[in-house]
Amino acid sequence: MLMKLQLSLSVILLLTCGFLYQFTLKSSCLFPHLPPYKSQQGLEALLGHGRSIVFLETSERMELSPLVSCAVESAAKVYPEQPVLLLMKGFNNSMQLPPNSTSPALSLLSAIDNVFLFPLDMKSLFEDTPLFSWYTQINSSAERYWLHVSSDASRLAFIWKYGGVYMDTDVISIRPIPEDNFLAAQTSQVSSNGVFGFLPHHPFLWQCMENFVENYNPDIWGYQGPELMTRILRVWCKLRDFQEVSDLKCLNFSFLHPQRFYPISYPVWRRYYEAWDTEPSFNDSYALHLWNYMNKEGRAVVRGSNTLVENLYRKHCPKTYRDLLQGPEGSVTGERGPGNK
Repeated sequence: MLMKLQLSLSVILLLTCGFLYQFTLKSSCLFPHLPPYKSQQGLEALLGHGRSIVFLETSERMELSPLVSCAVESAAKVYPEQPVLLLMKGFNNSMQLPPNSTSPALSLLSAIDNVFLFPLDMKSLFEDTPLFSWYTQINSSAERYWLHVSSDASRLAFIWKYGGVYMDTDVISIRPIPEDNFLAAQTSQVSSNGVFGFLPHHPFLWQCMENFVENYNPDIWGYQGPELMTRILRVWCKLRDFQEVSDLKCLNFSFLHPQRFYPISYPVWRRYYEAWDTEPSFNDSYALHLWNYMNKEGRAVVRGSNTLVENLYRKHCPKTYRDLLQGPEGSVTGERGPGNK
């Protein structure tokens, strides 16, 4: 009798182990680039506290450049206790990579504990916002700057719904941002939309979305992005020039000094790709926007070049530097995309 009981328990144990093995195998097929524990965590669960760092990829591109990898890795390094999200339109809802896709950057990022990859479903994202009717009526194929316009809309809707900090995929984080509600000054009285953060349901972002639709003009690059943010900022705030490196307070949010994210301004963006005799300390900065959209000549981040950008990679995204950067004979360039402005 005892032997029969032991045999029955052994069979049950074997069947259970077999089931768990098959379940794990199935999960790894559905989420080929995600560790099993990450595939079980839903987007809504991660967003409950409104403290996420958010990156968006609104093209169908699945091969991420080293610059995108560095942006995400550096954020994960600076904010180890907060979820860092990369939402990609190229993912389908099952999170499967295309059959012919090989993306070392996705593998690298998915192995970082607080980095999470999800599909970007714009129609669902825009529900219950002023952007929904616009999105369902627009003919995206006729839009000259659709990737950029859709990215501008998506970041507004996401941060309004869930809160957190949005960053373009060419922003390298170097220290924590000490503000919950903020805009980033690009110049003295001009706001960027490449970095901003708000708690959920902030009325500033709702007004931005309303203005996005009411004054829609897709033929001017940036009109739905930084120009929109600046228009609404001027409604909310009486802007003045910054005094030294101090931020401006505007009702219940801050307008952060250009040194916080733009210590190297866009007219001299090439300085990032030069070697400096004495490199800047960036002591007043929280992150650095590399202006990758300006990089139409395809300047590369080259291992061993001793350029400012190479040294930023080495310090702030060491895994990307180690695994994705090549030397002069096989240098890697960052592709320009809607999240690289």
